[in-house]
Amino acid sequence: MDATYSNKQVRLAARPVGLPRATDWHITTESLSSPAEDEVLIKTLSLSLDPAMRGWMNEGRSYIAPVGIGEVMRANGIGIVVDSNIAEFPAGMHLAGWYGVQQYLKLDRTGLKGAAMRPVDTALAPIEKWLNALGGPGMTAYFGLLDVGRPNAGETVVVSGAAGAVGQTVGQIAKIKGCRVVGIAGGAKKCEFVVKELGFDACIDYKAGTLREGLKTHCPDGVDVYFDNVGGEILDTVLTKINRHARIVICGAISQYNSTSAIKGPANYLSLLVNRARMEGMVVFDYAPRFGEAIQAIGGWMKDGRLRSLEDVVDGIDAFPDTLLKLFNGENFGKLILRVATA
Repeated sequence: MDATYSNKQVRLAARPVGLPRATDWHITTESLSSPAEDEVLIKTLSLSLDPAMRGWMNEGRSYIAPVGIGEVMRANGIGIVVDSNIAEFPAGMHLAGWYGVQQYLKLDRTGLKGAAMRPVDTALAPIEKWLNALGGPGMTAYFGLLDVGRPNAGETVVVSGAAGAVGQTVGQIAKIKGCRVVGIAGGAKKCEFVVKELGFDACIDYKAGTLREGLKTHCPDGVDVYFDNVGGEILDTVLTKINRHARIVICGAISQYNSTSAIKGPANYLSLLVNRARMEGMVVFDYAPRFGEAIQAIGGWMKDGRLRSLEDVVDGIDAFPDTLLKLFNGENFGKLILRVATA
């Protein structure tokens, strides 16, 4: 017997200027029928909320096409197959991929490939971990640090956004690789967590206005690898402390995403010349064929207790517009996840 599903969706109504506002979103509801031949119906369980989402709302050339006006907001997530006419994707299978901010999606074989849907084993780790250390943030941290940053044991690694989803994993991997790790985070509580719970050697509270002094104190021998998640003044300041042949990984620039003026570039870029250093951007999608390698390594470190994965979970699809803002005002503590439903 055919069933009908009510599918609530969050669509982009306007291109934000500065921080996204309530008027930039339009919440709609559509009806979905049971899947036809060679189709599956998937229920969204949890969505990953990421700083990159802000960039996807802007019109212009980037590493991925912008979300169109009127389209469902792009989001990576995990869901469960509730009805299927494709043998390889039976009901009850958990899938990670591109869901969008909506409660359900119905896909054929081509759609499953386009959404990069892949099975995840929730018996090995909870859903939240598959959206954090075993998901996009973990993949970004692993390949950004190890392939682009290339740290060596004994070197000093500095990471901004240290309490965030990517930063917390970067720092822990660097420690596993034998490096001295210094985090940069906003607020004493986050800095305390980074040191006491994640095992960083030190953490500098940039909100206290002591970044320059903190780098002098905690990086007495300079900075060999800087993993940048924030850009702006913090990047500029760290560039004054880099060593010869340092590697700067440009992962994100959250301090710039909601700027209403021109993006601020690094004023101290000549430090790259003086120190024969390298600054390189990275986009995690480029490493998709190797995700299995990272999942195996990170999963092993989690199993033996050397790597933790902290999540900040908010419930309800209606909470999406306000919850997204937590990324840009520093409220989230760990990987920000929107729980849309339970299995």
